[in-house]
Amino acid sequence: MDYRTIVSAEALQRHLTHPGLVIFDCRHELMSPEAGAHAYAQSHLPGARFAHSETDLAGPKTGRNGRHPLPDPKVFMGWLGRNGVDTGKQVVAYDYAAGSSAARLWWMLRWVGHDRVAVLDGGWEGWVGAGLPVTSEQTHITATQFVGEPRPLWVDVEFVRSHLGDPSVVVLDARTPERFRGVAEPIDPVAGHIPGAVNRFWRANLAPDGRFKTPAELRREYDEALHGTRPEAAVHMCGSGVTACHNLFAMELVGLKGSKLYPGSWSEWCADPARPVATGPK
Repeated sequence: MDYRTIVSAEALQRHLTHPGLVIFDCRHELMSPEAGAHAYAQSHLPGARFAHSETDLAGPKTGRNGRHPLPDPKVFMGWLGRNGVDTGKQVVAYDYAAGSSAARLWWMLRWVGHDRVAVLDGGWEGWVGAGLPVTSEQTHITATQFVGEPRPLWVDVEFVRSHLGDPSVVVLDARTPERFRGVAEPIDPVAGHIPGAVNRFWRANLAPDGRFKTPAELRREYDEALHGTRPEAAVHMCGSGVTACHNLFAMELVGLKGSKLYPGSWSEWCADPARPVATGPK
């Protein structure tokens, strides 16, 4: 069992009892932060642990470092160990069908050096729709020790600021077109986007059934968004570094490897009024 990007519900079901498998339920609602935990308590995949986007997959907020800053890697690795993850485990993350929080955990595991991690294609709805087993039973967890080494898979706000106007770097913003253009901003105090960024709405990665589009479709769309820029020179952002991981995941899925995450994203960028803001489609 070695899945490193995506796994189908059918394939995961065949491995449910494998002792080397660790499943995380990452369901989360931005406007109702405890909704995912409540949903997990009611029903989840057999053996799944819960990963909370606000606490387990994010660090302390200062008011200037974004809404979902990265945690201290040692703290995150300690959490992984307490949840039974070590370097020999296959991890699968699932979410609601769209899957942005699952993609965040996928990226974070790769950040600390663990590549055997996959996202469940179609998420919770796909699993339930296929009539596969769920449970409300508490998962028994045997703690272990996770030993990893953080990789340089992200960039900070200074990197983004220093590359404004640099044609060799492309910033892909995963937010809705309305938020990107500055027409609407329901969450952050400032509307608009980083000058020069390109809008790639993260839900555009999905087909109507909630599963990822075909590799051919995704490759064509990302080639267009990159507009000749090398994948390694792409930087992904969104409102707070969560849905950006969905775009980064989609690029990796189709072989466009090496792009980086800007974890602070718009919520960090707009916290300093000295940083420039653009509005409109470009």
